[in-house]
Amino acid sequence: MLYVRPITLALALPLLGATFPGHAEVTADAVLEQYADVAHAMYEDALLTARELQTAVDTLIEQPTGDNLAAAREAWRAARVPYQQTEGFRFGNPLVDEWEGRVNAWPLDEGLIDYVDTGLYGETSDMNPLYGANVIASPALQIGGQEVDVSEITKALLQDQLHEAGEVEANVATGYHAVEFLLWGQDLHGTGPGAGERPATDFDPDNCTGGNCERRGDYLRVATELLIDDLQEMVDAWGAEGDARTAVMAGDDDAGLAMILTGLGSLSYGELAGERMQLGLMLHDPEEEHDCFADNTHNSHYYNQVGMMTIYTGEYQRVDGSRVSGPGMDDYALVHAPGVNTRVLARMNDTLAAMQVMKDAADQGMAYDQMLAMDNPEGNAIIQGAVDELVAQARAIEDLVAELGLTITVEGSDSLDNPALVQ
Repeated sequence: MLYVRPITLALALPLLGATFPGHAEVTADAVLEQYADVAHAMYEDALLTARELQTAVDTLIEQPTGDNLAAAREAWRAARVPYQQTEGFRFGNPLVDEWEGRVNAWPLDEGLIDYVDTGLYGETSDMNPLYGANVIASPALQIGGQEVDVSEITKALLQDQLHEAGEVEANVATGYHAVEFLLWGQDLHGTGPGAGERPATDFDPDNCTGGNCERRGDYLRVATELLIDDLQEMVDAWGAEGDARTAVMAGDDDAGLAMILTGLGSLSYGELAGERMQLGLMLHDPEEEHDCFADNTHNSHYYNQVGMMTIYTGEYQRVDGSRVSGPGMDDYALVHAPGVNTRVLARMNDTLAAMQVMKDAADQGMAYDQMLAMDNPEGNAIIQGAVDELVAQARAIEDLVAELGLTITVEGSDSLDNPALVQ
């Protein structure tokens, strides 16, 4: 059985309200440099854990046993922890936004990749000609009126020809969620208990279930290798001479500070509170669950919040236990907008507490998709409580922006701004 180094899912968080020594001398440049250092460390940890995932995947393909499938799934969960903390770097950094869709695009039409239960999934979609294409079972596909050879599963095929094929965003062929689907399969339980239940024999050519077991293993291996390539690109981008770091440090101070707060405000409000949480709650729809195949959504949301707190304070605990410490946005705000800074810190702590309630409930048996059920008022209230705190957090960040004399645009969501449009 493969040994996977455990990564604790309850990382020590910075004490919000504690400040970097000498905060009176903290400059915007120092805050921006620490912001880039934290980004580099987070993406390095995401890369490290993705490599451990690759080791587990290789072992599963070589020895397709139940134990090795369980180990690969645990490695995937561990790999999500550092990555989810990086999402606060989105929205404010164009380079990150352009790249992010390759590694974390969601939701995906899983019928593009592999077999599905058509009784639940359906046969076709008016929105997506490749809805049930099943690459793993197909030697060729028609994409945009042209025949595409898919007999060999390669990085170029997945990234250049299948990912968002036909300009359909739900054609997700790469990234964490493609790997997740291959490891778990569909979650056929709706809002009932249970995650995906793909058997290990789906990867066993000698005892094959689901058909095309060797190709399924090829797809899983290539998608994981491509994930590592993509993460390495982002590690390099935040390195000493990388494009992302250069872009952060080359602009004026106000633009840099606005970039930090744009990421935190947009993730708090439109993306996490809105698209990932409020929308699914309004529809009571488990298809709106972020890590839907693995029932890992509670951890995904929780570590988004951990990451936002880390980015704001400039204090990051790495997966090996070491710390990356330096002046954070809170140290700068303590000098220039102390009252609002206190409110931001309080709202962040309140949001983390609400996320902890959600995480504890899931860890004790009420998975996130169960919380979404129409007939589960307790679960609905847990999600709504976290949404409300995220909205309050975003409003406090907007107040800080105004107090500092900055200008940002926070991403919105119809689920929060125009709920009557949600169907």
